[in-house]
Amino acid sequence: MSLYHNYSSTRIFMRRTAVLVIGIAALPVMLFRADRARFYSYLHRVWVKTSDQPVWLAQAEAAGCDFY
Repeated sequence: MSLYHNYSSTRIFMRRTAVLVIGIAALPVMLFRADRARFYSYLHRVWVKTSDQPVWLAQAEAAGCDFY
C-alpha cells in the first residue's frame, strides 16, 4: 500500500507545459537577476514532480538503491 498517489499523465503534461511557459516568459527578466538559479531550481522541482510525494523524498528513496 502506497502512502503517496501518482498524478495522471494529463496533470503532469499540464504542469510541465506551465513550467515551460513560465520559464520562457521569465527568461528576459531573469537574465539580469542574481537569484535566477534559485528560480530555475524551483521550476525544475515542479517539472520533476510526478506524485504528491515530496521531490526530495522520492530522490532520496531512488538514491538508496545505489548503495545497497
